[in-house]
Amino acid sequence: MIAQPIAYAERNRDLYLTQLIDLLRIPSVSTQTDHDNDTQAAAAWVADSMVAAGLDNVQVIGTPRHPLVYADWLHAGLDAPTVLIYGHYDVQPAEPFALWDSPPFEPEVRDGYLYARGASDDKGQLFVHIKAVEAYLQTNGRLPVNVKFIIEGEEEMGGASLADFIPRHKDLLAADVALVSDTAMISPNQPAIVYGLRGLCYVLLDVTGPSRDLHSGSYGGGIDNPLNVLGHIISQLKDQDGRILIPGFYDNVRPLSEQERDLLGQLPLDEETWLKETGAPAIWGDPDHTLVERLGARPTLDLHGVIGGYTGPGAKTVLPSTVHAKLSMRLVPDQDPQEIANQFKAYVAEIAPRTVRVDVVAEHGGNPTIVDLDMPAIKAAVSAYEATFKQTPVFMREGGSIPVVNQFKQHLGLETVLMGFGLPDDKIHAPNERFYLENFYRGIQTSIHFFASYSEL
Repeated sequence: MIAQPIAYAERNRDLYLTQLIDLLRIPSVSTQTDHDNDTQAAAAWVADSMVAAGLDNVQVIGTPRHPLVYADWLHAGLDAPTVLIYGHYDVQPAEPFALWDSPPFEPEVRDGYLYARGASDDKGQLFVHIKAVEAYLQTNGRLPVNVKFIIEGEEEMGGASLADFIPRHKDLLAADVALVSDTAMISPNQPAIVYGLRGLCYVLLDVTGPSRDLHSGSYGGGIDNPLNVLGHIISQLKDQDGRILIPGFYDNVRPLSEQERDLLGQLPLDEETWLKETGAPAIWGDPDHTLVERLGARPTLDLHGVIGGYTGPGAKTVLPSTVHAKLSMRLVPDQDPQEIANQFKAYVAEIAPRTVRVDVVAEHGGNPTIVDLDMPAIKAAVSAYEATFKQTPVFMREGGSIPVVNQFKQHLGLETVLMGFGLPDDKIHAPNERFYLENFYRGIQTSIHFFASYSEL
């Protein structure tokens, strides 16, 4: 039953690549309103590809922001399991454009990689499963499992519309397990199953002093410069080793068991190679935890941007009225994003001087999650990777956040298989994002094997 879909996928490699390139040409940047027409176009393109694959009930569902795309195929029988497949067609902003070696929305194949914004995160990876379904339906005329797809266009901006949709459409999305490909492997030939994802608390911090910008020569020394205050606040959030100084921040962090530390210690992460990939001069972080633990199993706090004062050419000696900072905290079980936001606000209010007004807004967040490694779908994923890559996958925690995984668990009672095909050096969210084409093709085969293996458990 599986030989024909595999052969079909192999025969259609060139066609699949051409189709993926067409999708990547659509600049579906969800966070920028001038790309709203592009997100609409990407949703329509994904829906059309699902129709062509042979899926049923294909719908583009309007939301207050960007559309959802739903489709299903439910003819495998009542005894067959149902897989809910998730992905997102929206992409990160591509700026700064000058740092791209080729235009971000003019896909280019170089040295076995496909370069474009969204190639790995997540258009290439979600397309894997559409093509796997197509391979089955165009050869065998049926799948060994029932499938449902829910594809969103707001993952890169917090996923609010899908978060609202899920609890209101439990019957539509009911399934036995969720399948997500939005993570990375260890290396081109070493697959990995992610069993833990960090959560997120993203905050905006505003510091306001005088009612207008002031001349530093006339007012400097008498007015507390909001930029200086912001620097002092930020310097008190962490110590030099990265330990977070917010009172209560670590209270609910679930300790790593010795068994889990041993499991994470088996990851074949070469620190020298990893450091070379980053371009940084040295590895840094809490000395009480290994690099692998710090990257996926420990919480973080990072400053992402500062806006304020004068940054144009030449000199301008100004004391800015208001400055802004964007920060995020990656969270681990059992930290709660709202509780962490409240702790952040209280601490900043305590350390801020009375010479300024400080405002903190928690913009969005997501809960961390841990996947049950003993469920049948994980065993099916292991078997599928082994069949395609001829290598047993390792288990790892992912430092990033995929909020929908926790939402599936909370509202639908679903565990999620995180079966990714990206690579650590795919440069997601950065210039020159890319997707290793061999893993695109092997991803399709792995998905085909997963459906077959899961149907037999």
